[in-house]
Order: sequence, then C-alpha cells, then structure tokens
Amino acid sequence: MTSPSTSPRLAPFAKQWAVLLTSHRKDGTGVGTPVNIAVEGDHAYFRSPGKAWKVRRIRNNPEVELAPSTPSGRPVGPEMHARARLLAGGSEEDRHAARLLRRKYPFMQGVFVPLTHKLMRTATLHYEVRPVERPDA
Repeated sequence: MTSPSTSPRLAPFAKQWAVLLTSHRKDGTGVGTPVNIAVEGDHAYFRSPGKAWKVRRIRNNPEVELAPSTPSGRPVGPEMHARARLLAGGSEEDRHAARLLRRKYPFMQGVFVPLTHKLMRTATLHYEVRPVERPDA
C-alpha cells in the first residue's frame, strides 16, 4: 500500500490497520483513540462520527499525535506530531478521503462504520492529517 510518493514520515502508518490518534483537552491532557487511517503522499485521512468527543477536542486544538497501534489502541511504535484539518462535507476532497478509507478497509469503513453513523444519526466527518514539527522542538 506504500507508494513511491508516500512521505517517509507517514510510511510506517501506510500498512497499519489502526493508529492511536491523541487529541488534547483544553487543559492539555491527551486523550487517545484508535482510528483507521489511509495514507496518501504527504498526508493521511481518518473519519469520525460528528458526535464524538475527539471532534470537539480537534476543533479546539488541531494539534494531534499519531502512533502505530493495535486495534484496541495500544501503541506499537513511536508517535508523530501532526495537525488535523476537517474536510468540507460533500466536497471532492471529502469524497476522496471516503473512497481511500473504503478501499483500504472494505468491510469496516465501507459497511460497518457508515451503518453505525447512520444508526447514531450523526454525520460522518473526514479529516486530513499532515505531519508537522513539534511546536516546542
């Protein structure tokens, strides 16, 4: 799944089934959530239900950390600092992110997650994640 154009910083995430996404509360406390991720070039995509707490945390502070993890969220590699950006719903970029996630995770992101979001009566939000240098580094 790693293409020649995949960023070396994101290469460790390209074949991962799950990554630990750590978003931050207003007091700076990190909260980790396992998510599926699809890597493309120098960025990656993940999705979330609109009612999730991580959506609120990312809205307040888009600085996140990503770490390769088990499906339950136990980190299995070093974390990377990144910035998350909400994609405009219904935009071409939003649809592209959905296609990449469905292609990598046909059952989970093609059937299970969309059905779950529909049953929850919440929007499916797509985010782009790009690696950045730590602000304190």
